[in-house]
Amino acid sequence: MLSNRDKKYLRKLSHSYRSIFQIGKEGLSYNMIQSLEDALEAHELVKCNLLKTSPMETREAAIECARNTHSEIVHIIGHTFILYRRSKENKLGLKK
Repeated sequence: MLSNRDKKYLRKLSHSYRSIFQIGKEGLSYNMIQSLEDALEAHELVKCNLLKTSPMETREAAIECARNTHSEIVHIIGHTFILYRRSKENKLGLKK
C-alpha cells in the first residue's frame, strides 16, 4: 500500500511521462493486460489514457487494470490514470 507521500512523489515523477497505453473501443484485452504487466516490470510507473470511444469509465478501467496486474493506482485525472508496481530492481527508489 502506497502512502500519501509516495503517491505525491510518484505523481510528480509521472507528470512529464507520456501515456504508454491507450484504451479504445475494444476495451481491455488479455494481450493489453500482458503488455501492461511487462511495462510495469520494466518501468514501475505507467501512464494510461482512455480514448473517447472506450466503453469503460476511467475509474473502472484503472481498477480493472490494477486488479489484473497486481499494481496500485497512483492517480486518476480526466481520461488518464497512473499505475505503480514495484519491480525487483526498485528503479524509482521508494523505500519499502
